Amino acid sequence: MENFYLFFNECGTDEAGRGCLAGPVTAAAVILPEGFVNTTLNDSKLLSSKNRDLLKPIIETQSLAYGVAHIHPKKIDEINILNASILAMHKAIDQLKEIPPYIIVDGNRFKPYKNIQHTCIIKGDSKYMNIAAASILAKTARDAYMEGIHKEFPMYNWKQNKGYPTKEHRAAIREYGITKYHRKSFRLLPEQLTLDL
Repeated sequence: MENFYLFFNECGTDEAGRGCLAGPVTAAAVILPEGFVNTTLNDSKLLSSKNRDLLKPIIETQSLAYGVAHIHPKKIDEINILNASILAMHKAIDQLKEIPPYIIVDGNRFKPYKNIQHTCIIKGDSKYMNIAAASILAKTARDAYMEGIHKEFPMYNWKQNKGYPTKEHRAAIREYGITKYHRKSFRLLPEQLTLDL
């Protein structure tokens, strides 16, 4: 993995859960120390849940600063998923105990954060360690949230599918309807026009 710093103490940010039918979109922001090295660290989607769980405390204890933020379905439905994803990243950056001189963002869309310059990087979570670290904190935080609400609505099996549009999840929506955790602005079922929201 590339470990290139545009500026000292730059912040990396990424989100998880953008394509889900239920639950929040979650973002994290991380500032890693100069010279940080971890051979396991990579895009969270390329790692096992075991490795993500092992990396989480390493990132939290060795980073210079980190923040994690959830944007919940009601807000997602209100402002759309792209804006909600960016808002989650902004709120995660808000939590940093130091102001970064530069922000690098996974993906191709972002809105300026205060007066700090930023760069969007396609597949940045597999190229830059601080974005990869943010992707892991976002993913582990969101997974933990979904496992928590699974206990409230076990019929959707969110502990397994994490709210993504699996056949099982859609079958449960068809059978049981939707919950307060579902994103009503999303196409929850292929036959969306007949779904009573």
